[in-house]
Amino acid sequence: MMTVAPVLWPRAFSLPRPEERLFQVDPESRLLAHCHWQPGKRLDAPVIVIVHGLEGSSNSDYARGIAESAFNRGYNVIRVNQRNCGGSESLTPTLYNSGMSSDYRSVCEELAHNDGFKQIFFVGYSMGGNLVLKMAGEYGDSFPQALRGICVVCPALDLAACADALERWENHVYQYHFVSGLMNRYRRKAVSMPGRYMQNNLPPVRTVRQFDDAITAPHFGYRDSHEYYGAASAKRVLAQVRVPTLLITAKDDPFVPYSSILAAGAEKNPAIHLVAPDHGGHCAFISNKTGPARFWAEQSVVNFCDSIRI
Repeated sequence: MMTVAPVLWPRAFSLPRPEERLFQVDPESRLLAHCHWQPGKRLDAPVIVIVHGLEGSSNSDYARGIAESAFNRGYNVIRVNQRNCGGSESLTPTLYNSGMSSDYRSVCEELAHNDGFKQIFFVGYSMGGNLVLKMAGEYGDSFPQALRGICVVCPALDLAACADALERWENHVYQYHFVSGLMNRYRRKAVSMPGRYMQNNLPPVRTVRQFDDAITAPHFGYRDSHEYYGAASAKRVLAQVRVPTLLITAKDDPFVPYSSILAAGAEKNPAIHLVAPDHGGHCAFISNKTGPARFWAEQSVVNFCDSIRI
């Protein structure tokens, strides 16, 4: 119920009209972002970059909720679409996957070195949380000075454990939702690039793991989903994270098992502040308060950034 509630909850947001921006992340691919700049003091204000989850977009409610709260507290806000998301299929010939942390490294370094921002924060939800954590772990001690902190909510940092959880019978509705979205996105890609993506002769795809075995792994050079999950999961580099990090997860998350967060060593890394309430579902965390405070995780993210901004 907690997980589904935000999808059904009617929300309205008060944000200035965004400015579109394209980030070049490899020679063939650009990411579409929606930017909200503080008037008159663009470089003086810190910037928060928000990365959505699997089959989400820059217009996901949690992305707009964080954006509204952060903008009202003086941040520049950038809501980034992962490859192919938010209507950006024409900007890349590739699909997207959970290991593409280099995309966000490119965004971070462009903001720091080209734009000159001195305080940059990254926020990632679910799959986006894995990507942001993986980026931070790969930086290790060499993260840019401008990268002040990261926040992740229900990060899918152990992809195999999440795929296992999705295959439980009680998670059928989530599995169906993700697979339907992934397959629809793949079919659109196959129509636009028939020489690169085939539509026929695919094996049955009824689970996320089957999608990754049949489509993600071969298109990105992995032997199978097992190899892909091992390489793309942030758990592999979690011990190397040195950027101040807020990790919010719920012990009752239906498909990001709390046990996988603990097994990855999140509690053992002093750079990571782990917050794990008993309840909250997947990326939901609906409180009994009113107004923006209703969405507890969104407010906690901005509070954390406030606590370490200069």
